[in-house]
Amino acid sequence: MVTVEELFAIDSLLTDTERQIRDTVRLFGEQRLRPHVADWFEAGAFPARELAPELGKLGLLGMHLEGYGCAGVTATEYGLACLELEAVDSGVRSMVSVQGSLAMTAIHKYGSEEQKRRWLPEMAAGNLLGCFGLTEPDFGSNPGGMRTRARRDGSDWVLDGSKMWITNGSVADVAVVWARTEEGIRGFLVPTDTPGFGAREMHRKLSLRASITAELSLDGVRLPDDARLPEATGLAAPLGCLSEARFGIVFGALGAARDCLNATVEYARTREVFDKPLAAYQLTQAKLADMAVELGKGLLLALHLGRIKDAGGVRPEQVSAGKLNSTRAAIAIARECRTILGANGITLEYPVLRHANNLESVLTYEGTAEVHQLVLGEALTGSKAFR
Repeated sequence: MVTVEELFAIDSLLTDTERQIRDTVRLFGEQRLRPHVADWFEAGAFPARELAPELGKLGLLGMHLEGYGCAGVTATEYGLACLELEAVDSGVRSMVSVQGSLAMTAIHKYGSEEQKRRWLPEMAAGNLLGCFGLTEPDFGSNPGGMRTRARRDGSDWVLDGSKMWITNGSVADVAVVWARTEEGIRGFLVPTDTPGFGAREMHRKLSLRASITAELSLDGVRLPDDARLPEATGLAAPLGCLSEARFGIVFGALGAARDCLNATVEYARTREVFDKPLAAYQLTQAKLADMAVELGKGLLLALHLGRIKDAGGVRPEQVSAGKLNSTRAAIAIARECRTILGANGITLEYPVLRHANNLESVLTYEGTAEVHQLVLGEALTGSKAFR
């Protein structure tokens, strides 16, 4: 028997450091996270505050950033860490992605030196949590339509509005909030104990249950001018952060798919149907073979994009292609695995339906599949079709 990684000789494409990081995160996931994740999912809870320092100690928070206590690893190494985290649960990878690729990246890329020194070291250590407030109740795929406003009042700024579907929102210490101003869209660092700021945790989710999701409200939130991200001008700033998060998903979604496939192969080998193992039937093997090929192709594309990114030349449409492919393949694999497990596949004793439910969100957030199709369509034809 071989794994998909062995089938496609993935290890031969990795450096010693990449394999070491992958194995370290995999071990942490198996020992610290996996024994509890089904219970977290069932309860609709996630111990972000408890886990953040442990993730920080491993260097996983803002790990692709340089300086300020960040690990400064390569894009490929970061991607492999995302893959191993999402092999446990998409909610775990989402927490790390929002902290590092969204909140910390916004500060690192667009913040002042004072802002970087104030926030980044403690966020990298997991002592402080951040969230990223871009999506609004009526504006998801079209962030340019945002209604959250920031107006000048003397030397201060006053923010009013709301944000929706914000990971880490109700446990964050600082919120990166994007708002419309007279000069265009700007970013602000909002300490969550600021008067007028509120965060309401969202419940009754059927996906990403082992993740904290909140709605943010800003009612006359007054901030000094030094809370503004000075280098963030226009919508390109938050979209640049989203591209970083999408890159993590290119790898991460494949981790969920791999976990489904591994669990399903093991189940099929031990489950007897009509006096022989389920794995011995041609239809089962055909399904497993097709899923292995799709997963392997996804892994090869992810690694290729990682190498391009490390060389400094990855383009947004290339990240869109990776995100579209990985999420589509992963959710298809999760659903097919469920058919092999039969009724057992709907329980939390096995990870497949939990992953499938999570991937419904991963398919949608950081740009829906349809948005990425249009990004690729524009790149291929030169014509915009968003409107």
